Amino acid sequence: MTSLPATPASETAHPGLSSGLTFFFALACGALVANIYYAQPLVALIGAETGLDPSAESWIVTAAQVGYGIGLIALVPLGDVFENRKLIIATMAANILSVIGLAVLPGLFALFALTLVVGMTATAAQMLVPLAAGMAPPAERGGVVGNVMVGLLGGILLARPLAGFLAEYIDWRGVFAASAVLMLALLAAGLVLFPERRPTERKPYFALIASLGHLFLNEPVLRRRALFHAAIFASFSLFWTGAPLLMFAQGYSATGVALFSLSGVLGVLAAPVAGRLADRGHGRRATIGAMLTVMAGAALAGQGSIAALVAAGILIDLGTQANLVTGQREIFGLDASIRNRLNAVYMATFFIGGAVGSALTSPVLHAFGWSGIAVLGVAFPAAALVYLLAGERRG
Repeated sequence: MTSLPATPASETAHPGLSSGLTFFFALACGALVANIYYAQPLVALIGAETGLDPSAESWIVTAAQVGYGIGLIALVPLGDVFENRKLIIATMAANILSVIGLAVLPGLFALFALTLVVGMTATAAQMLVPLAAGMAPPAERGGVVGNVMVGLLGGILLARPLAGFLAEYIDWRGVFAASAVLMLALLAAGLVLFPERRPTERKPYFALIASLGHLFLNEPVLRRRALFHAAIFASFSLFWTGAPLLMFAQGYSATGVALFSLSGVLGVLAAPVAGRLADRGHGRRATIGAMLTVMAGAALAGQGSIAALVAAGILIDLGTQANLVTGQREIFGLDASIRNRLNAVYMATFFIGGAVGSALTSPVLHAFGWSGIAVLGVAFPAAALVYLLAGERRG
């Protein structure tokens, strides 16, 4: 076990992360967050077996995202007051149990209940990201966060095609069983590799959670960055929940949907680049570029052809991941002693945006068709861009 000294209120006293430990952090983050997204290309298959109405299939993804938001608010802030290693290990163990539950799912109620818990406990990834940021030298923080986020984003992006491929051979339940095996292996390694961090602050739980609202209201940088990404992530969720439904309706197999989902993997490349741009003072340019990229992708998706969908997936993922890391670079520089809470507010806010996007997907698709998805996908990041420019004018 790697040990760190007790963390002062200002910053973690550590020279940085080794490349090996950075890789392990990235791998653990990716495996945890992937559990939220395995269901995304499989909602039609899960819905058919459990008797869920097609108009409500996207709610499976919504349940995972809502759970993630709850975990960000209820669990991640504990990293500011409890020893981080024990907290992360306990949360990962709960995630494994809930994923196993999905693999042996008894019915529709259990589907949503366990999916909610999977989302909540997958937030162990968001305990690892601020831990890594605190171990990095300030001048390199954006790059380190970007490198760890490559794993987290890779988990999001690879979960879709991997689930589609595996479902052809081991059914959707087997996908979750395989994930549980991987998570058990990572937990065993984490018992040795996760570093300790002992925060010095002591605060009652409800006071800790109440402080999240104060942070959102009183930290304008945090509030702006969270709302920017909430809008972008709503567009991201609309596209990646809706596109598999569209493709299944057009007669594509799970393997075909999985191959299409690989188009988003290129989005991982944006994370370290955006982090280094933010380190060099180009955060505003990176943010505007990310918003315009997502808007272009959503507009292109409106054509509905497979070529347009592939190109749209690349653009939407590139813009989303670039904006995510740029925002984290900014908020992690605000106050080291409350970094978990800053990350919790940031992530919870934009996951609400993602849950809204997922929840709207099936109703909008049934009411207005694919063109309605494309229009809404452009509207969300466009609103964020207007908010950014309007805030600068007021400033």
